[in-house]
Amino acid sequence: MTNKGERIWTAGLVVIGDEILSGRTHDKNIAQVASWLQVQNIRLDEVRVVPDVESRIVEAVNILRDRNDYLFTTGGIGPTHDDITVDAVAAALGVPVIIHPEARAILENYYKDKGGLNEGRLRMARVPEGGELIPNRMSGAPGIKIGNIHMMAGVPHITAGMLDALTGTLEGGAPLMSETVGGFIPESEVADLLRTVEKAHDNAQIGSYPFFREGKVGANFVIRSTDADQLQSCLHSLCDGLSAAGYDFTPGGI
Repeated sequence: MTNKGERIWTAGLVVIGDEILSGRTHDKNIAQVASWLQVQNIRLDEVRVVPDVESRIVEAVNILRDRNDYLFTTGGIGPTHDDITVDAVAAALGVPVIIHPEARAILENYYKDKGGLNEGRLRMARVPEGGELIPNRMSGAPGIKIGNIHMMAGVPHITAGMLDALTGTLEGGAPLMSETVGGFIPESEVADLLRTVEKAHDNAQIGSYPFFREGKVGANFVIRSTDADQLQSCLHSLCDGLSAAGYDFTPGGI
């Protein structure tokens, strides 16, 4: 609950892509960005879905970045000719597009055993001048942060990884607390449990981080929340669920 007079920090979201508007692709990013922001104690205030048209992206970006503390975009930062979000954001800010040297190095390393860095893949190293990178542990190509704008992929599981990299870094949210539980537990076997426990705790988020050690697969599960009671309730529910399913786990992670 927000105290009277306490400032509420807000974010806008621009979802970019003809495939969303045509119905060929069903958007999942609105819900996951909204849920993630809630855990950061930041309110998603407005969402716009726009086509792959530079002028429309520029318009939406300029309106929502001025209206909110933060602006997120999803989609349009891939390797093809119609991935124009970088160009549109640069136009909105009045800056040129450059090849970011760190992004280029990341992509060169990622694609060194996948056919190398061609012209299309190099497009994913383009950023508005002055931009910083948002790590992408899924597919190499990073997201971009410039000013209060955060540009992310349209593929939901890649977006999720980028959001995770930003967790706890945004000014204005309440302090984020965390607890970790780990074990030699394949995350795929407990995916439903993680989903159920997280859904039952509105102000908590569970991140799953798989590993391979001693010839076995496992995962650490990190619970984050701005609410101490929610954090502990979520932790206890997860531990009870793992125990009931017959899994050994270690508080604090392994």
